[in-house]
Formats: sequence, C-alpha cells, structure tokens
Amino acid sequence: MIAKNLGQQAVLRGHSVLYTTASAMVIDLGAQENKAALQRKLRFYESRDLLIVDEIGYLAFDCKAADFVFEIVNRRYEKGSIIITTNLAFKEWGQIFPGAPCVTAMIDRLTHHARIIKVDGDSYRLRESRRGKEKANA
Repeated sequence: MIAKNLGQQAVLRGHSVLYTTASAMVIDLGAQENKAALQRKLRFYESRDLLIVDEIGYLAFDCKAADFVFEIVNRRYEKGSIIITTNLAFKEWGQIFPGAPCVTAMIDRLTHHARIIKVDGDSYRLRESRRGKEKANA
C-alpha cells in the first residue's frame, strides 16, 4: 500500500509510473517470442520515471526469472527510480532466486543510493480482518 501511494503521488507530480508484481513482470518478459520483442518489453519497463515491483519474495523464481529481474534493475540503475516491496531481508533473497549468480549484483544495485523502509507489525489486511471479527463478536 505504501508503494502504491508513493506511485500515486509521483503521478500527481507529473511523473510516469508503472506498477507491477514481480511474477507478472517475469511472466510478461518470459512470454516474449524473440530477442527483438524481449528488448522492446525491457525498454517498456525501463522507460517509466518510476517502476514499482511488488511482491518480490512471495514466490520463488528460477535463474531465468532472476536474470529478467536483474536486467530491469541493471537498466534502471542510476537512471530511473524503482520501488521494490519484499517480505524477506536481502540476505534471504537466495531463497527467492535459488542458484542465481546475479542476486548479489542485483542487491548491490538496488541498495546503492537507496532508502530502505522496514515496516514492522501487522499488515493492513490482518488489522482489517481482526476489526471485522471484533465487530461480528460484539
């Protein structure tokens, strides 16, 4: 929700923003028929002022998917803003991209010049669920 709100504020200030989930982006890139189509799609993800990639860490990806994510991060490095949401610490990203040699380089680029916001506590959905149950029991 924080990432989406930051994206909305960027749009209101005249910036181009693209929101996607990690899995949707990987599926989209993997579905390209040839190298030319893949290059066009990579430019699509590269071209926005702000790219928001949600839910890295909810699903595990193979090495090819890791390469796609790395390529996007690398193309945007020091050129365009990126917001990544994850439920795992960087030291656990080997679980997301098992065996992928690019993980360390990806984290290096993401964290250089980064502002990392750690959110602790219950999720918004969990709080809403508890409130609903409390109202139902009252």
